[in-house]
Amino acid sequence: MPRVLSQDLRERVVAAIDGGMSCRAAAARFGVSAASAIRWRQLVVQHGTPAAKRQGGDRRAARIDAHATFILEAIETKDDITLVELQVLFAERGTPVGIGTLWRFFDRHRITRKKRRPTPLSRTAPTS
Repeated sequence: MPRVLSQDLRERVVAAIDGGMSCRAAAARFGVSAASAIRWRQLVVQHGTPAAKRQGGDRRAARIDAHATFILEAIETKDDITLVELQVLFAERGTPVGIGTLWRFFDRHRITRKKRRPTPLSRTAPTS
């Protein structure tokens, strides 16, 4: 993934363009691509600043976290509910979700669905 160029550089390129220089000439002068100079200028026109957007992070978790109370109530109602049963409950509500989405929700909130206690490790043979 490419790195974000500094805010100072973005502002100097846009200032050069506003000063009468073409986008391509300003890009060549500051050593950035012409596409970047054009995009930064468009950002200033649309939003007033050439600032970069935030990078990284989880952008999908908020969708399932909005239904956290529903999931927690379903767990309280039926203690041994499976992920497939939860998926069916969501489908009945008109919100289709995947098994992986539900699994990540439980993992993120450190909710385990383990049915039995873990067996201590054996030194001589593998345990189930």
